[in-house]
Amino acid sequence: MQEHELWLTALFNNYLAGVGNALLGLVHVTAKDPARPWANFIVMEILVTVVLLVLFGLLRGRLSVDRPGKLQHVMEAIYNFLHNQSEETVGHHGHKYLAFFGTLFFFILFMNLIGIIPTFESPTMVPAVPAGCALAVFVYYNIMGLKENGLLKYMKHFAGPMPAISPLMFVIEIISHLARPLSLTIRLFANMFAGEQVTLVFLSLVPLVVPAAFMGLHLFVAVLQAYIFSLLTMIYVGSATEHEH
Repeated sequence: MQEHELWLTALFNNYLAGVGNALLGLVHVTAKDPARPWANFIVMEILVTVVLLVLFGLLRGRLSVDRPGKLQHVMEAIYNFLHNQSEETVGHHGHKYLAFFGTLFFFILFMNLIGIIPTFESPTMVPAVPAGCALAVFVYYNIMGLKENGLLKYMKHFAGPMPAISPLMFVIEIISHLARPLSLTIRLFANMFAGEQVTLVFLSLVPLVVPAAFMGLHLFVAVLQAYIFSLLTMIYVGSATEHEH
């Protein structure tokens, strides 16, 4: 049995252990304890996905030009911010990738924020979750770069503008690109793990007022890290899809 099993994870393990083992079998992975295959971070990711689907499902049904609600105003503000940011970072074609940027931002944001709710925890505190998001970014921007420029032109991005040192630049760029998933993973994981641990320590040591301040800080860090992750994704997509002048 896994340590500190959340109540929702316990429900999954008690009633959906067979489903969990079947899903793990699809990727040729065997659970350490087949009786309890569900991990906290996986259940939290599923919960976040369900919350997002319900939230945007409700929003879609209430969209109105004449009488927009508060939720619509908030989402429109976030959309406009991400749209403007993508136009500044990626260029005038940034809107083509806005769906990916927005999905990534909201998914990471809600995963960061869910840890504030008592009896839940942020799945981004587990390295595998930021690593999965980072690998998705790595695959996405390379595919978009190949799609936008073709293989030969995209490979020229790695060679640099000076033919004399192109072989050296190519090696450096390859190493730099391979390091990006690791950098994204460590940044998100370290910040969320540290913030969560600080909040838990103060909740166990002092009255409610002081931890509330740290929870406010944790909220700020959660939003900031989602933004930084999305911004870096925009930068990577922008550099991969730019055309050679």
